[in-house]
Amino acid sequence: SRFLADAPKFSAQQVHCDAMRPLRLAAGRFGVGYSGANRHMGTMLSRRLNTSWQHVRYIPLLSALTVSRWRRFETRSRALGSAIGWVMRWFPPARRRFERELLQVFPDMPRGARAKASRDMGRNMGQTLFEILHCAEFQAQQDKFDVSGPGLATLQAAHAAGKGAIIVSGHFGQWEAVRAVLKAHGMETGAVYRPQTNRHYQRRLLAGIEAGGRPILATGAHGTKALVRHLRSGGFIAILLDEKYPQGARIPFLGRPALTSLAAAELALKYGLPMVPAYGTRTGDGSSFSVEFEEAIKHTDSLTMTRAFNDSLSARILAKPDQWYWLLRRWDGA
Repeated sequence: SRFLADAPKFSAQQVHCDAMRPLRLAAGRFGVGYSGANRHMGTMLSRRLNTSWQHVRYIPLLSALTVSRWRRFETRSRALGSAIGWVMRWFPPARRRFERELLQVFPDMPRGARAKASRDMGRNMGQTLFEILHCAEFQAQQDKFDVSGPGLATLQAAHAAGKGAIIVSGHFGQWEAVRAVLKAHGMETGAVYRPQTNRHYQRRLLAGIEAGGRPILATGAHGTKALVRHLRSGGFIAILLDEKYPQGARIPFLGRPALTSLAAAELALKYGLPMVPAYGTRTGDGSSFSVEFEEAIKHTDSLTMTRAFNDSLSARILAKPDQWYWLLRRWDGA
C-alpha cells in the first residue's frame, strides 16, 4: 500500500501514449505517421485475408480437376460438367439467379423444365470451362468439329488479302471451338477477355485462352489501343458481345432491351473489316461441335449491325436455351 501511495500517478491518456511509443517510433522511422501505420497494418491484414479467401475459393475447382486428371479428355470434361450441373440444380442461390433470368424470356416454362434447364446449362458450362483450361488438348481434336457456313470463306478472303477481321459470338455452346477451327485453317485469332479477381483462376484461365490463339487483350483503354493496332496490321480478333455494357446502347436481346456495346461494329466500319457471327454448338453427347460461320453482317451503321448480331444470337438461344450462360445479368440497368 505504501509503495502504491508513493508511486507516481499516470492518467489513462499517458498510459496509452507510453504503450504506443514503440509503434510511434517505428512508424516515424519508416516515414509514416501513427495513423498511417494503422492503415498500413490494416491493408496488410486485408491482403492476407483476401489471399486466403482466394485459396479457399479455388479449392473446389482444383479438386475437381485433380480427381479425374488420369482419365480420357471427354471423361474429365463430362465429370466437371456433371459437378457444376449438380450445383446449378441443387444450390439455391445459383438456381434462383438462373431462374430469375430465364423467366424473363420463358415466363411460362414449368418448374420441372426450369430445373432441367439449370442442370443442363451447368453441365454445358462446366464442360466449356474444362475445355478452355485445357485448350491445347481441346484444339487437337479437330475430328470433333463439323465446320460450315459462308462466313469462313469471307474470313479466308480477308486473310489472303492481308486484312483484319472481327468474329463476334456469345457465351453460347463452346465459343472456343470457333478459334480452334480458325487456327487449324491458318488464321490464328486473338480474343478480348475480362481479367479475373481470383489470381488462381486468372492464371489458369489466361493460359488456356492464350493456347487458343494470340494476342489476348484485357478490357480497358490499354487493351483497346492494342486491339486497334492488331486489326490494322491484318490480325483477327474474337469478341463475345453478349455481356452487359453499362455505357452501351439499349438494343433488343431475346425480346428485351439490353445494354450492348457498339465497339465491334464501329471498328468494322472504321477500318473496313468483315464482322462475322460464329458459333460452336454442342451436338450429340456434348463432346462434338457444329461450328458455323454465318454470313458477314452487312455494313450499314453500328446500331443496325449490332442489332443484327443480337438477333442472330437470340435465335440460337431460343432454339437451344441450355447452351447459353444465363448468369450474365444481361438485362440489368436497361
